[in-house]
Amino acid sequence: MTYTLDAFIKDAKSALEDNEGPAGREKVRVLLEKLLTNKSFVDEAVGPAAPIGTRKLYEDKDLGFVVLAHCNPKPHKSPPHDHGSSWAVYGQAIKYTDMSEYKRLDGGEGEGAAKLEKVKSYRLEPGHAGVYDVGAIHAIDYPEGSRFVRVTGRDLDYVQRLKFDTAAGKAITIESATAGRA
Repeated sequence: MTYTLDAFIKDAKSALEDNEGPAGREKVRVLLEKLLTNKSFVDEAVGPAAPIGTRKLYEDKDLGFVVLAHCNPKPHKSPPHDHGSSWAVYGQAIKYTDMSEYKRLDGGEGEGAAKLEKVKSYRLEPGHAGVYDVGAIHAIDYPEGSRFVRVTGRDLDYVQRLKFDTAAGKAITIESATAGRA
């Protein structure tokens, strides 16, 4: 039997209800990899006929997690950033995304002076997913046409997040975050 988006949502909800910490998020990662084996889902969500841009496939009204489809028309390299009080699971569907993980060395937690060290780099290939826990600092780099499915713990439009300017040694609040303004 084919694993569907509805089955993924049901199983992810159960996993996060059973364990709201890292173990639950790891289970969501495994479930997302299982969902990415469904060629019909991948084609519908992020295939050639899917709308360009980011669109919400599901938002859980009880737990707050969100499932997003990312259809990227242009290559993009993000600065190191976090997801604030949320987490994310990236599941690669088409092409690849190069991921880098960082550790903050200055002991800070918010805006201001910040020193980062890259601790890990790897490529997410189709069918693979990675977990980026609360406060984890990472950067993404993908080519034109890269497409992935991302699950976040909350709608990131309402979460204050940081991006890091490594050349200037600064942590900066991401302007698009509407946390505290909604």
